[in-house]
Amino acid sequence: MSFTKTALLPVSTDEAFALITEPERLRRWQTIAATVDLRAGGSYRWTVTPGHVAEGTYREVEPGRRVVFGWGWDENPDLPRDASTVTITVEPAEDGTLVTLVHEGLTEAQAAMHAEGWNHFFDRLEKLAATGDAGPDEWAYAPEDLTPLVAAEAALAVIQPVLRNLTETDRVKRTPCEDFTAHELVEHLLGSLVQLAGVAGASLTIPEQGSAEDKVSVLAGQMIDAWRTVDLAGTLPFGGGEAPAAFLASILPVELLLHGWDLAQATAQQLHVSDEVVAYVREAGEDLIKGGRRRSFGDEITPAPDASPIDAFAAYAGRTPISA
Repeated sequence: MSFTKTALLPVSTDEAFALITEPERLRRWQTIAATVDLRAGGSYRWTVTPGHVAEGTYREVEPGRRVVFGWGWDENPDLPRDASTVTITVEPAEDGTLVTLVHEGLTEAQAAMHAEGWNHFFDRLEKLAATGDAGPDEWAYAPEDLTPLVAAEAALAVIQPVLRNLTETDRVKRTPCEDFTAHELVEHLLGSLVQLAGVAGASLTIPEQGSAEDKVSVLAGQMIDAWRTVDLAGTLPFGGGEAPAAFLASILPVELLLHGWDLAQATAQQLHVSDEVVAYVREAGEDLIKGGRRRSFGDEITPAPDASPIDAFAAYAGRTPISA
């Protein structure tokens, strides 16, 4: 079976093509992280929502006009990599650009499931093209079956809008981390992502070009992919000895979520994060935070009586809100 979806976007054909192919634009409406090798024979890998990774091979690429790629899901034997085919065409229309998607090679059940998904994400694509901001994705808000890696993907989705909204004037603003300005905190986070990937056995390099959101998203996506190869029931070399892999993996969502909160506080932004994600990250990171008091984390602070779960978690980690 196949599914077809169209959208009329108030943008040029080149911009429409960029929206469906370029990682930094895909992250604004369809993905949390995206790796793209846009050429016939090149591969892509998209973290669509926390815990759900689509991947496949580009079969045809006509810049500004058409792209055809195999579609499947990581670790899904019913629809593995390249098991179905997606064709997206863009063509000029009176009021902008008509985007047409055809997804073929699906069973009836798969077509129904993917219809729901494409309808959801095309709504976000239309909103992005019309207003410049698709807003937080509700499908990434409270993922089921949370694990350290799924929680890290959810935390990345939470902090991306904050990173995206950083301005040049924000660089020197102070953060709840006393040693760091906003710019220095982003640099610290990038270095932490490289180090965490190294714990999982991967060697990453901080991108030289791109915005803060682009650099953090690219590195975090690569770092999380590196951790997918780790047996969380085992141990890893760490600090001259060994440590439980599950304990080390708990650092991933804690690092992303807390530093996202720090940057939001520094720049008067709000984190759109679910109580479920906060509760999971707090519980997973409890031993980490207790063991890091007065080094990586300060002493626990009593939160305000009306503190949100994320503000209470930050207080537990020794953070004081900027407004305080």
